Amino acid sequence: MGDAHRIGVVGLGVISRAYLDTLAGHSTVRVTAVADLDASRAAAVAAELPGVRALSVEELLSSPDVDTVLNLTVPAAHAEIALGAVAHGKNVYGEKPLTAELPDAHAVLEAAAKAAVGVGCAPDTVLGTGVQTARAAVEAGAVGRPMFASAVMVTPGHERWHPHPDFYYTAGGGPLLDMGPYYLSALVHLLGPVRAVIGASSRLRTERVIGSGPRAGERIPVEVDSHVSGVLEHEGGALTTITTSFDGVATTAAPIEVHGDAGTLTVPDPNHFDGEVRLLGLGADEKGWRTLPPSAGYLDATRGVGLVDFVSAADGQRAPRASGELALHVLETMTALLRSSAEGRRIELSTSVERPEPVPLTSADGWR
Repeated sequence: MGDAHRIGVVGLGVISRAYLDTLAGHSTVRVTAVADLDASRAAAVAAELPGVRALSVEELLSSPDVDTVLNLTVPAAHAEIALGAVAHGKNVYGEKPLTAELPDAHAVLEAAAKAAVGVGCAPDTVLGTGVQTARAAVEAGAVGRPMFASAVMVTPGHERWHPHPDFYYTAGGGPLLDMGPYYLSALVHLLGPVRAVIGASSRLRTERVIGSGPRAGERIPVEVDSHVSGVLEHEGGALTTITTSFDGVATTAAPIEVHGDAGTLTVPDPNHFDGEVRLLGLGADEKGWRTLPPSAGYLDATRGVGLVDFVSAADGQRAPRASGELALHVLETMTALLRSSAEGRRIELSTSVERPEPVPLTSADGWR
């Protein structure tokens, strides 16, 4: 393990456990340090992991035993930690969104380019067999010419299960900035980057009630719109209608559907790594839906596979698939939708991105 790429984890909230489980025992990536604003939490996590030190945030960012900082802080802190890591010559890979505000995302990528370090960002679920098999089918012409798509995410709100849901309803939160990265990253894989958007949004209530944990029953303020809809104009000409909501109970709509002149493809929930990809060809009846076997993507993938992919791309032979550039484009798409809603107009984007390389069908042994 002496030559393993060394990871320092900042932020040890709910999502950190999934990353730590994925990285445990990995052949080329290992965690060397952890940090959290709650020092006792960092100490407890370090005590569970042989060879891992509990440090302060500043100590971790400057540690010579860290090559890449894994930034699992709340969205409002993403920029500060990312810029701190870059300032110390570290690569940084973060949870989504890249930053809470678009100017900060530009600042992170500009600083990283000057420092010659890499920036990666979740979500990595789109690298699993679900979205990648769907992408392979679209690229193989299964739906003919893609004309339009739909993306739908409806939930009554994360406060029902999350013990500390405050950040979902403050700047950097809301259904679009929280869940939109999964759907938009998948749509870029499937249909390419976005050139313009039209958005509309609303807010069901001004307070939410925490439903579980030590703060159950506590009311928290809602400072962002909790329902966002819009239309995305892709550079290739396809249109996507998107709905993300914390204001509904449930939906029977497919998470993503891609419609072409020769068929319709249903894409599984991009919040998961796998799932059923189904195809109905033009002229077939409703019984003609067929399930496509996995043909691309990381098999048995878990949270953190994007970080592994990011590290494996560090030799410069290819671009990381869960890249900062993709995260920047996704963030601009989301913030443009919110601006469009506020201003009542169509907004053209200033960023674009190359579609990430598709993931060939790769066994768990192959990526671990």
